[in-house]
Amino acid sequence: MSEVAVIFGGPSPEHDVSVLTGLQAAHELASSNPGGVQVLYWAKSGDWFEVDPALEATAFIDGVPRGAVPLRLAVGPGGGFGVEGGRFAKARTLRIDVGIVCCHGGPGEDGSLQGALDLAGITYTGPTVAGAAVGMDKLAFGALMEAAGLKTLPRVSLGERTEGVGFPGPYIIKPRFGGSSIGIQVVADFATAKAQLGANQHLRAGAVLEPYRENYFDLQIGVRSWPELGLSAIERPLRTPRAEGAAGEPEILGYADKYVGGEGMASAPRELPAAISAELEQTLRTSAEQVAALVSLRGVARLDFLSDGTELVVNEINTIPGSLGRYLWIDPVVPFPVLLADMIEEASRRPSHLSSAAGADGTVLRGASSIAAKLA
Repeated sequence: MSEVAVIFGGPSPEHDVSVLTGLQAAHELASSNPGGVQVLYWAKSGDWFEVDPALEATAFIDGVPRGAVPLRLAVGPGGGFGVEGGRFAKARTLRIDVGIVCCHGGPGEDGSLQGALDLAGITYTGPTVAGAAVGMDKLAFGALMEAAGLKTLPRVSLGERTEGVGFPGPYIIKPRFGGSSIGIQVVADFATAKAQLGANQHLRAGAVLEPYRENYFDLQIGVRSWPELGLSAIERPLRTPRAEGAAGEPEILGYADKYVGGEGMASAPRELPAAISAELEQTLRTSAEQVAALVSLRGVARLDFLSDGTELVVNEINTIPGSLGRYLWIDPVVPFPVLLADMIEEASRRPSHLSSAAGADGTVLRGASSIAAKLA
């Protein structure tokens, strides 16, 4: 049986949701994997720890749980997660055949962690460095979809020097590199949008602006790449009603709608399967397959679309969805243990990267003059 490690947490605004996702996977694997499971917790500080697989979410409320064992992540040949030696114990490196990445947002989902694991020689589930990076960059992802001919809303970069955009308000302003719905706002005009650049801390690394369509609603579908490309049922997430005395429905699907329910996305309110027309469903499924091919999908992802019931536009991809998207797989039925087992098998049989030094045969070096001469 493979030595499996669940990896979760990280210095990200979505740290707490990542803890929920990771613990769900850890508890399932602990009960179904005879060899047990290792659990690696990435603290908000950036430090690594090995923790008990049986812990509950409350153990992480104040940060690193009691009994956690400090780890070091080393890259290069012979690298990996290791426990430093002490007075009475030898240093040791954890044997990890496959790491199940359950990190949401930040460096756990933007390709940073994936790159480190590649360099450390650790096989892992989910997107590659490139797939993670394009999924986290809303501007790049939107441009890729548009270039491929898929329908999207206009999306432009917003910065202090931006003088205007080619479409009227109201607008949705989003963090360019953020996951989930953190930092997303609806604003009435361009001046208000620019003012948010200094007021909203989640926009400091970059922001994108797109038109707000009041009549659009969210539609989401799970996609997995192993043992073959598969699509889940389609869901329509439901928005939390406004506070008493406020009129109308909420403007957008917020972070609380998605995650504040006790089990991450698994406990969020939804219509599943979504009550949409057969024509719209077919369009969405065809588009989902196209998106999966464009981003070289690996693992289990969730694709988010917007629709008014007739028109459909691609919104974004969540390459490591909350609860690993397990709640979506009701048609076809894919039990959580099967979903995890297939992710582990794919990680083992479909490498995240293939390094090669082919072509570096010394020809360029032999023909080069002295560096000193070039600098003179």
